[in-house]
Amino acid sequence: MATATEIQAALEPEAAQVKVVFTTTDEDIQLPESKRQLLVPAAFPNYCNPQDIRRYGLSRILNSESMLDTPTAIPFDFLVNGTFLRTTLEDYLKENGLSFESQVTLQYVRSLIPPVYEASFEHDDWVSAVDVLSATSAAGRWSGDGFAQGQDRILSASYDGLLRVWNGSGQAIATSPAGSLGGHTAGIKAAKFLSASQIASAGMDRTVRVWKYSESDDHFSGALKPTLELYGHKGSIESLDVDGKAKRVLTASADGSIGLWSTSKASAPDAPAELLPATHATKRRKLTSSVSVPQKGALSLMPVHNAPANAAIFDPRDRTVGYSVSHDHTLRTLDLTTGAVVSTLTLSNPLLSLCALPGISTPLLAAGTSARNVTLVDPRASATTTSVMTLRGHLNKVVSLAASPDSNYALVSGSHDGTVRIWDLRSVRPTSKDEGAGSVSEAVYVIDRESREGKKRALAGEGCKVFGVAWDKSWGIVSGGEDKRVQINRGRDIIASS
Repeated sequence: MATATEIQAALEPEAAQVKVVFTTTDEDIQLPESKRQLLVPAAFPNYCNPQDIRRYGLSRILNSESMLDTPTAIPFDFLVNGTFLRTTLEDYLKENGLSFESQVTLQYVRSLIPPVYEASFEHDDWVSAVDVLSATSAAGRWSGDGFAQGQDRILSASYDGLLRVWNGSGQAIATSPAGSLGGHTAGIKAAKFLSASQIASAGMDRTVRVWKYSESDDHFSGALKPTLELYGHKGSIESLDVDGKAKRVLTASADGSIGLWSTSKASAPDAPAELLPATHATKRRKLTSSVSVPQKGALSLMPVHNAPANAAIFDPRDRTVGYSVSHDHTLRTLDLTTGAVVSTLTLSNPLLSLCALPGISTPLLAAGTSARNVTLVDPRASATTTSVMTLRGHLNKVVSLAASPDSNYALVSGSHDGTVRIWDLRSVRPTSKDEGAGSVSEAVYVIDRESREGKKRALAGEGCKVFGVAWDKSWGIVSGGEDKRVQINRGRDIIASS
């Protein structure tokens, strides 16, 4: 492998040089203090092709024998003042009015690898939510020995009121029964694996339903059996989060309340009699199940919002704490033990989706808004600013979010503009005067719908709405939408760990 000096010598001798300080937050690829400063060419005219000129030469220098001396070359990206370097150093200096005598600090990170379209699975109706089961997913870890290696699954929920479980070949190996047989009587809005053998779902029929999931010995077919119906909400249930270890479910409803539920029949209280289907006079609600399923109520219902609640999640560090967002512009921190609101943050727009970034030392939440952006918020009452950062680029409201399984600094968002966008929070710039306070980041990758309907709508300037998204180390990025498809985009270390 060439040394950094040999690489420099191979470049044009007349090339202008810039003093660079290399830094990184990755401990396993730290340079010794003595090697962090180096004179490097500002441009690479004879060294690489135009497609590689943005970062390839710098990456080659870092991998050289006299620098990191890596056994195999590691592709790097470089951040300058929080923004990825997408030009030569010479162009960067010119664009920012800096001289060649300036010292430039480059933070190097493992390269972002584009997520490649892999497959899509077709439904009969819109796909409202997706979740995954794998050895690296939360449900896989909660399952312990109950998870069988190699039996990774995708769960999808649909507006036709059905759940489907898929294998990697695109085969729907299990479909939930219809409403008359113990299933949902209206469209499903949310569903998640509690473990390898249990699923929770909720939706427009105002119920949370718990299912036992099992597979045949050959794993080519499976069954979803309803085991519990939970009643309490008086409006459509828009989202749910689960804690499989504690057998708890957290829901957000259009009635403005947040529900906490137990998936254990023994610990769940009785359901309110007036909410049970058999007590309603309307024909629609009299269509009760012919299957006998226990009907229970909520551990608590917290009427904390003044408008429809759109998302609720458990705190990833402390499952006695929850967060919720609503059309009323507020993000509320909840003590799930007492049902009390601990703090309320009011933002500028209706909030539609929510996820936590658990790997960062400071608690950080991402909230999708009706204003087409994602707002990053520090939920602590002591936080000095409401919004830490704004992620901009979507062209319609952001209705689904998921944190990266590989990085503390990344998340993915799904929007009604028909795209899924990947964000790297290390790439950030200060806001302009017109943009207000805080900082801004743009997406590093945009995933379009690959279905015929999705492409047709995109060409017409319309988005084929994305309703749900999940990000898993094994499966990659899984999304579902208005094109009636589950789509999988996979890439190794799309945004590598930091």
